[in-house]
Amino acid sequence: MQADITTLKETFKSEIELASSSANLEDLKVKYLGRKGPVQDLMKALKDVSKEERPVLGKLINDLKVEITDRISKKYQTIIVEEENGRIQKESLDITLPGRRRFPGRKHIITQSIDKIIDILIGMGFSVQYGPDIDTDYYNYEALNFPEDHPARDMQDTFYITEDVLLRSHTSNVQTRVMEANEPPIRIIAPGKTYRNEAITARSHVFFHQIEALYIDRGVTFGDLLSTLDEFLSKVFDHEVKTRYRPSYFPFVEPGMEVDVNCLACEGKGCVICKHTGWLEVAGAGMVHPEVLKNGNIDPEEFTGFAWGLGVERLAMLKHGVNDIRLFTENNMRFLEQFPAI
Repeated sequence: MQADITTLKETFKSEIELASSSANLEDLKVKYLGRKGPVQDLMKALKDVSKEERPVLGKLINDLKVEITDRISKKYQTIIVEEENGRIQKESLDITLPGRRRFPGRKHIITQSIDKIIDILIGMGFSVQYGPDIDTDYYNYEALNFPEDHPARDMQDTFYITEDVLLRSHTSNVQTRVMEANEPPIRIIAPGKTYRNEAITARSHVFFHQIEALYIDRGVTFGDLLSTLDEFLSKVFDHEVKTRYRPSYFPFVEPGMEVDVNCLACEGKGCVICKHTGWLEVAGAGMVHPEVLKNGNIDPEEFTGFAWGLGVERLAMLKHGVNDIRLFTENNMRFLEQFPAI
C-alpha cells in the first residue's frame, strides 16, 4: 500500500503541472478527493492491513490528502488571477469614446395637465376629493338621476363587474358621496380615471381622465357657473378665450349645457380641426338637478349648485394640437418628448 501511495502522489504531481485553468483544477480535485477517488479507496483499504501498519499508513494517506488539497489551492490562486487579467483585457473600455447621454425624466403630459388644472381650481377656492374607480350603480347612475332605461347604463357603454358593481363612467360618482358626508357650502373638484365601453378611435378611448367640479351653497346662480367657467378656461389656455354655451341634456343637471371655446388653431375663422365651425367643445355643465341634491340629503329649496365635467385628454388635444387621443397611451418617446415639463 505504501508503494500505491507513492505512485499516486507522483501521478498527481505530473497532472497538476499540466493543469492550465480553474476548471482543470476542479476536475483534479474531484478525481483524487471525491467519494469515488483513489484517496478514498486507500482509506477503505486500511481495514485490510495489520493493526501495526494501520497508524503509519493512515498518516501517509492523510498527508497525501493534505498535500493534494494545498497544491490545488495554491495553483488555483495563481490561475484565477491570470484568468481575471485575461478577462479584463478582453472587456477593456475605450475611455476616449463619448459617453451615453442621459435624458432627464419628466411627468407625462396628461399628468402635467391634471396638475395644472388642479392648481388653478385650488386657487379659485375648490378642494380636491377622490372617489373609487370601482363603484356601485347607485353612486354612478341612480343617485345622479339617470333613468333605469338610460342608454349609458347599458352594457354597450358601461363596464359591469357584477349586476350592481361597475367601473365608473365619470368622476361624478364623487358628488353624492361628498354631499352625504358634508353640509353646504361645498366647493370640490374630483379628478381621476373613467372607463367607457367605446370603440377606440382617434377621438375616443376605453379609458380617459376627467375632472368634475361641484359647487353647492345658498344663492348659487347660473351666472356664477358662467363666470367661473370663463375664468377657469382662460387660466387653462393661458390667455382670455371666447366661450359659447349651448343647451344640452344631462340627467344630473337642469338646465344643462355644452361648453365651447373659440378654436385655438384658426381663432374662430373655421378649419378642419373645428370642422369649420370656429368652435371646439371642451366640457358639459349645468345647475345641479334638485333630485341629485335630495339624494345627497341636501334641501333643494334652500340650496342650489352647479357642476361641470371635462375630459383632460380632450383639453390637452385642443391646447397642444394633438389629433389622436391614442398617442397619449402608446408610450412613443418621440411624441412625449415634445412636451417639456411645465
